[in-house]
Order: sequence, then structure tokens, then C-alpha cells
Amino acid sequence: MQMVDDARVVVYLMTGFLESGKTSFLKQTIDKQYFKIDGTTVIILCEEGEEEYEEDLLARAKAKIVTVEDPEELTKEFLQEVEDKYHPERVIFECNGMYPVSKMEALDVPDGWGLIQEITTVDASTFDVYIANMKSLFVEMVRNADMVLFNRCTEDMPLAGYRRSVKVVNQGAQIIFEGAEGEIEDIFSDQMPYDLDAPVIKIEDMDYGIWYVDMMDNPEKYKGKVVEIQGRARKAKGFPKGEFVLGRSAMTCCADDITFLGFICKHMAIEDMKANTWVRARGKVGFEFKRAYRGRGPVITLESLEPIQEPEDELVYFN
Repeated sequence: MQMVDDARVVVYLMTGFLESGKTSFLKQTIDKQYFKIDGTTVIILCEEGEEEYEEDLLARAKAKIVTVEDPEELTKEFLQEVEDKYHPERVIFECNGMYPVSKMEALDVPDGWGLIQEITTVDASTFDVYIANMKSLFVEMVRNADMVLFNRCTEDMPLAGYRRSVKVVNQGAQIIFEGAEGEIEDIFSDQMPYDLDAPVIKIEDMDYGIWYVDMMDNPEKYKGKVVEIQGRARKAKGFPKGEFVLGRSAMTCCADDITFLGFICKHMAIEDMKANTWVRARGKVGFEFKRAYRGRGPVITLESLEPIQEPEDELVYFN
């Protein structure tokens, strides 16, 4: 299957370990007004869990169920029979994560079918067990996922750590945490993904967006702290000698909305570097009135500045 934006038949791939909440999520989703379509939705079940689809729900959603005992049955000929019988506008594969996701992604599908989204569900209450014993399968599930939904969450769980487990594999994935009363929004209210009390606060690439927002919202938390970050160094016109902006490009909502997010830094070594050099920097956070901020803002006085290789993914994500 290939990712296609203008497919005749849009395909969703839903993965997750047994009883991770896939069926519950799909039952809620296909019944939502925003997900309704004029044509038929075919849900291809590659496993049978405890949850079942009620007939009245399927009727409202104009959905048909096709069950296969073994995903190996999903040949192009079989899927063509599905198309010829139901003439679907949308196909959803609900697949057990024990079956390699890479094989699902490589399915040979009828002409005009196009994969538009991969979703992985995770039961947060059993996540630690699965990650300890089946890490390779989990990594494969989330590697290309567009959205990872952790359900059955409680606020005493290390949700920031769960987020990191996904982000180290797939920085661009949207991660959602849901508890009994709905979505849990601020998973960093009591814990940041880095140690604020460390002698040097090291900001990983995946956490740059979280750090940037928190620095802007809670500057007093960082005053006098030593941070280590990496990003692109940009010398702005009119800046004094030795001053530059160090930051990352951020995708705030879509591929057409890229913004450079950075802070003013000071180090004379910048004068000997080429424009837009990727660097690793370490220094103390202070706050000064700067024209670039149109007021008071963070200024990092660096103790070290060194060029580095450009990362594979230079974008910052906020989820």
C-alpha cells in the first residue's frame, strides 16, 4: 500500500496488541458525524477481540465487516473480491500487532486504494509489560504511525516516559493520552521530559518543542540554569558581534506552516562559522531587553559552541 492523498478508496491501518482498544476506538469513531461518508466503509478484521460491532452501529455507519482468520489471506485477489462485492469508499484494516505491520504496509491492493493514515492503540495499563517483552513489535507498530493513542491512562502513570518511547522511534507521531474521563492534555504538569535540577539540562531533539514553549511560558524556572541544546545558528542583520539566534524549524500545524523557533545566544566563536551552521551549545540562561523580542526575553550566554552534523529530521513537533 502506498500513501496517497487523492485515492479513490481511502485506507486506514489500525494496529495494536490484543485488547489494546482498537475496536472500542473504531466503534466510537465511525459513529461520529465528522467521520461519516456517503459510501460504504469496509472494516477488515484480522483478529477477533472481546468487543463486537453492533448491527445498528454498522447500519448507521454504512459499514460492512469482513473477517479473516490469517492476515496471509489478504492477497490482491481477495481484496479485489471485497471491492467487487461492496464497492467501498473507505477500507479500515484492524490488525493484531503480533502480525508484522511491515507486511500490512506492503499489501498488494486493488488499483485506486491508497493508505492515508496509520493509527496504533496502546493499553497504558499493560504498556510496561509489552515494552519489556515485545519491544521490537511495538517499535514496528509505531515506526510509521501517524497517531498513537494511549488509553486507560491514569495521571500517576509515567506518561512523559511513554511519550518518549514513541518519540525516539517516530518524532512526527501525534500522541494522545486518554483516561476514564477523556483526553489527558498536560502530561508535563508535574514532570518534564528532562531534569530541571540537573547541573546541565540536556534538551534532546525530540523535546525541543516542549522546552521552547515552557521557556516562553515559565521563564523564571530557567533563569540561571545551564542548558545544552542543538540547532541551527542564524546570524541576524543588526545583531552585535558574537550574538546570533539558535533554534529549530517547527511544523506548527501542516507542512506549509514552518516557523523558526529560537533564542538569542552569545559566543564569539559564531563569527568564525558559516551561516546556518548546525551547532551544539551549552550556556547559562538569562533575560535581557532585546529588540528582536520587542521586550525582555531569554538570552543564553554560552560557555561552549561547536559545529555538528545536521540531523536526519530537523523539524520540531509539539505533540
